[in-house]
Amino acid sequence: MATPLPLDARLRDDTALAEIELTSRLMIAASEHDGHLTQREVDEILGVAAG
Repeated sequence: MATPLPLDARLRDDTALAEIELTSRLMIAASEHDGHLTQREVDEILGVAAG
């Protein structure tokens, strides 16, 4: 089997990757939670400071 070529660094989108990470965290938390997440819980998952 041939060794795969490395990904082209120009195709990397750090903003999109960060958004995917945050969305994944929310989806996991929601799937483990009974009922709706509160705004405070969402803020904590996203790392939003209370204010």
